[in-house]
Amino acid sequence: MKLKPIIMSALEQDMYKYSMGQGIFHQFPGYMTTWTFKCRNKDVKFTPEMVDEIREQIKAFCNLTYTDEELEYLNRIKWIKGSYVNFLRVWRPRFEDFTITTDAECGLAIETKGTWLNTSMYEIPTLAIVNEVYFRMAYDYDRLLESFKERLDEKFEKVKTNRIYLGTFSEFGLRRRLSAEAQELAIEKFSHLGDTLHSASKFVGTSNVYLAKKFGVTPVGTMAHEWIMCVGQGHHRHNPAYSNYYALRAWTDEYGIRNGIALTDTITTDCFLRDFGEYNASVFSGVRHDSGDPIEWGEKMVEHYKKLGIDPMTKTLLFSDSLDFEKADAIFRHFRDKTKVAFGIGTYIANDTCVNPLNIVMKTVFCNGQDVAKLSDVEGKGMCRNQEYVDYLKRAISWRMDHEKPVTD
Repeated sequence: MKLKPIIMSALEQDMYKYSMGQGIFHQFPGYMTTWTFKCRNKDVKFTPEMVDEIREQIKAFCNLTYTDEELEYLNRIKWIKGSYVNFLRVWRPRFEDFTITTDAECGLAIETKGTWLNTSMYEIPTLAIVNEVYFRMAYDYDRLLESFKERLDEKFEKVKTNRIYLGTFSEFGLRRRLSAEAQELAIEKFSHLGDTLHSASKFVGTSNVYLAKKFGVTPVGTMAHEWIMCVGQGHHRHNPAYSNYYALRAWTDEYGIRNGIALTDTITTDCFLRDFGEYNASVFSGVRHDSGDPIEWGEKMVEHYKKLGIDPMTKTLLFSDSLDFEKADAIFRHFRDKTKVAFGIGTYIANDTCVNPLNIVMKTVFCNGQDVAKLSDVEGKGMCRNQEYVDYLKRAISWRMDHEKPVTD
């Protein structure tokens, strides 16, 4: 490696990987998945030297194991069970599950294959490695870091002095951070927001479990699209238009009333609402927005709760789609008297510099040997290798929406 190791702890994962990982361990340990990397930036090219460095950094990540102190920290999280912690005690990444080549338009192709238990845990460290290698090798990193620090100071002052109102917010930037150094600076700074007497906004935590432990803030995260895609579409006998039904049922089987923020947009929010009836809407403490117009989505959710006879002020709308502070401020002001509002803000906190950030993802494309797809609420955020399967999924959803009553449990 030309750079220092980027991932220094096995605990450096987004919290929702552990939330989902426990459910996978208990309910779907035999599921097999394939994941693929995609760079959405059209003007970004990874050089062969970058690809070599990424490969070596991933090898180093695959040598990490959990320390007893890290496992004890996970064990203290109220919804994490000892059986899963004991599994993590002997778990380690497998470099053999990775294929890393230059065979892509952007110059970097990454694919992982193996058990869902394993491959799910590769996504976040891989993306963090790709980001940091790219920005350290493509630019003058010191200049980027200085611009990052300047913008971070400006952000903090806006929130501290109430020029921006965010209510409750967390940092979600691990996968697309400028660097480990930059993310740590951001978490450390915002962790002191509570020391000020004047800020009306509250920083509660980060998705990065390693940094949550280090700075004594809350590790934040429940489910991601992979949960709905694999639970709902990975079983050969499931109708994929009912993906949310199967995924939500499996989640409540695992957690009951704990750890309950549901993601709505995997196969469109309108379809999600067909399975978000009185029971699920009562059990889950809220819902997360990740695509589409946030105001339109929020109003739809508020109205849905009202139709079910549930006071929206008892539920949380968590917004997490490409937010900056100004967007979050506008959303907060709109909904503050209608429902509880929270924000997960990623790239804007963890990678705001004088150059554009990367827009990179790793998504599940196969589960148990068959296609799975994310449709989202907007074009461009979906991902599937098989257009025929996407067309089939859309037809199945359309049939359900046209022939079934609006809300079921």
